[in-house]
Amino acid sequence: MVDRLVYSAYAAGWAVLKHLPESAARALFDRLADSAWRRRGKRVLQLEANLLRVCPEADEARLRELSRAGMRSYMRYWQESFRLPVWGRERVLRDVRVDGFEQLKEALDSGRGAVIALPHMGNWDLAGAWVASLGYPFTTVAERLEPERLFDRFVAFREGLGMEVLALTGGSVNVVGTLARRLRAGKLVCLVGDRDLSEAGIGVTFFGEATRMPAGPAALCQRTGAALMPVSLWYEGRVLRGRIHPEVPVPAEGDRAEKTRAMTQAMASVWEEAIREHPEDWHMLQRFWLSDLPVRETVEAGRAKSGSAAGPVAGEAAARSAEVAGEPAAEASGA
Repeated sequence: MVDRLVYSAYAAGWAVLKHLPESAARALFDRLADSAWRRRGKRVLQLEANLLRVCPEADEARLRELSRAGMRSYMRYWQESFRLPVWGRERVLRDVRVDGFEQLKEALDSGRGAVIALPHMGNWDLAGAWVASLGYPFTTVAERLEPERLFDRFVAFREGLGMEVLALTGGSVNVVGTLARRLRAGKLVCLVGDRDLSEAGIGVTFFGEATRMPAGPAALCQRTGAALMPVSLWYEGRVLRGRIHPEVPVPAEGDRAEKTRAMTQAMASVWEEAIREHPEDWHMLQRFWLSDLPVRETVEAGRAKSGSAAGPVAGEAAARSAEVAGEPAAEASGA
């Protein structure tokens, strides 16, 4: 019953919102954002807890101002995504402006391949449509959703924007092998890379606290020689702004794990500065820092990382994260 309601809500969004006048759609989603913000549910409270790490000097009034703007930015993402299927190429190119594209173009035109790694900022689907509209289709990975037909709708939506979408689990293709082949062929891969609280995530320092981020972007670039380029996104009026930051090089020293850790920390530092500049456009409504995890989760993650028995669920999570990182599953699960 719940799955049916969830699917119906998303299906209605795609079917109905594209027919509304744009001003009406914006006003509707601003009202939805403000209503959720006033209720101060768990997600809004977690957003404020995250924003307080980003802006520790903010008093209560400033924090509330930021969280309201954050909810409006988050709902703007959904409003735009529901309407994107009817946006033409000219509209996408008009409403997205990105600095630093020439360095990405240089890597791709040379046949080297590139991995774009993004945090949960702005509208990554719209940014992806912009890249594809310039003649650079790309491959990405999506976590399988329930119900299955909702996942299929999201895949169809993103494929309609010019993306090749690989299911992280349950598909018929080897995800890491396919990504590596695309990169070796000089193609583009885009991955969201700012949150992985599993025991297989890479430990980084972010705004002075410990968290974990996926190893996949850095590991894939080591494996294929592709360029790793972090990206930040934010809204500026009616326009989605973006910046493709300089390539994160593979360190000359250290083993594979040490290089992956250093590259992931370098990306985290780039995103830290971008989020500090545009905190309201970081859509992190979930627990993000390790200190926010329940004690039980933290203890189990530590045991798994040290090789102690953590149960089959932890082992499965490690194996899946390792696949994205380009490591054999047996290595990650301790087999």
